[in-house]
Amino acid sequence: MSGHSKWSTIKRAKGATDIKRSQTFTKIANVISIAARLGSSGDPDSNPRLRMALESARKVNMPKENVQRAIDRGLGKLPGQMLEEVVYEGFGPGRVAFIVEGVTDNRLRTTSEIKNTFERAGGALGGQGSVLYMFDKKGEIRVKGSGSRVNEDEMLELIDLGAEDVEDYIEDGIQRYLVYIGSPELNTMGTKITQAGFVVESAELTYKPNTLVNISDKGVAEKVLGFAEKLEDLDDVQKVYANFDIPEELLVGGS
Repeated sequence: MSGHSKWSTIKRAKGATDIKRSQTFTKIANVISIAARLGSSGDPDSNPRLRMALESARKVNMPKENVQRAIDRGLGKLPGQMLEEVVYEGFGPGRVAFIVEGVTDNRLRTTSEIKNTFERAGGALGGQGSVLYMFDKKGEIRVKGSGSRVNEDEMLELIDLGAEDVEDYIEDGIQRYLVYIGSPELNTMGTKITQAGFVVESAELTYKPNTLVNISDKGVAEKVLGFAEKLEDLDDVQKVYANFDIPEELLVGGS
């Protein structure tokens, strides 16, 4: 079991998820539109990907009219440019590998923004497959624990239910777990965890690094985290994955 190896875990510890509300709505609306189009349905009961997107909208209190407009756009009921999914790979500060997922109505614009962001940080955008081999596509389920510290029994129970790996972290004084399973089992595993009495806070597909870059220098750590935040602040970027491992003491002011 490993901890603090994922950008999504570390950014929670740093409070780096506070982006503008309007930007949050725009990003989620794009995901909803893509899900509706690819699933050829605005019905979450028959479109699992749309169901997960709508859950994200619910958690940020996205207005119903915004949600419906995004669904209608995805189904071609509204005018406007067609959205498409894009994926970029490259190396950032400290030779850390990054995968960037986005949704755009202008691939040339998005590619230029991503490329410039990499280069300004001293990194380089790579070609398809340049870093993908350093990651595995997994299902990730965020689970709320029962207390304020690690409970070994809970972790073992999650593994007994079928988890391949479990990472633990504290957020808002509450113990939480990131449960990883094979991507095809995401929905099934989420149901099992819920039936076992746990609270599932989110379930999504992710890129989990299989090769980590250990960072022990505070300056490099700050550059890596700052670069990841700059990528996530771009309007067309949905998710950022990286393979760095930063010790917790560097996040709380250690040297």
